[in-house]
Amino acid sequence: MANTVKFDFSGKTVIVTGAERGIGLEIAKGFAKCGANIVVAGIMDEEFPNAKKQINELEADCTCIHTDISDENSVKNLVAEVAKKYGRIDILVNNAGINKLAPAEEMPLEVWQRVIGVNFTGTFLMCREVGSVMLKQGGGNIVNIASMSGLIVNPLPQTQCAYNSSKAGVIMLTKCLANEWAERGIRVNAIAPGFTKTPLTKKRLETPNDPAVKKWIGGTPMGRVAVPEEMVGLALYYASDLSTFTTGTCIPVDGGYTCL
Repeated sequence: MANTVKFDFSGKTVIVTGAERGIGLEIAKGFAKCGANIVVAGIMDEEFPNAKKQINELEADCTCIHTDISDENSVKNLVAEVAKKYGRIDILVNNAGINKLAPAEEMPLEVWQRVIGVNFTGTFLMCREVGSVMLKQGGGNIVNIASMSGLIVNPLPQTQCAYNSSKAGVIMLTKCLANEWAERGIRVNAIAPGFTKTPLTKKRLETPNDPAVKKWIGGTPMGRVAVPEEMVGLALYYASDLSTFTTGTCIPVDGGYTCL
């Protein structure tokens, strides 16, 4: 796990969506290691026991709540339950997301709507509902997990116009909310991960001689893909008092891929 000993979130309540595994779980563990109370919000109930176990092993309180972020009522129920249990919500990490591949000319409308619904609309709903709580309590921090695919179009090409568009939307939403809420105590920032080894990508990345993987790694100046732990430090920084004058930013964590 990433070294997080310089951060202190004792007594803070943190919601991390999609924290059942992968990047979300590592970020949740990072906050847990720093003393925060963790709320894991997601739809993979079968992963909850393992996530809770890993977080509890760090001597942190952990609550897992089934939440479909694309469903307004589900989001409202989550926020109400967290506010009731902990009294406040200090930090929100919008990590949950999906991807469906299809050539643009063949993209079914329902696939487009599902990807946008989870990645973009879901992030908005979480920001709106948690943001309302934060405004009433006098402040808070929101960290949105976007993607370098929201900043660039990979020249492979990748047939993921819905995903890329949704993540570009998340980046602009981050800027809009940062601007609207800056004077009311809420900071909103985004992280744009590059190619990362997660449970979803592990099999593809470990496929011998996969031409796409070769291009991904070859196009990354650092010559490798990221691991989820490498997203933790920036999330903690954004939510900490070390970044009190930082809002509306989106920083790529991509091994230099977008600098070329």
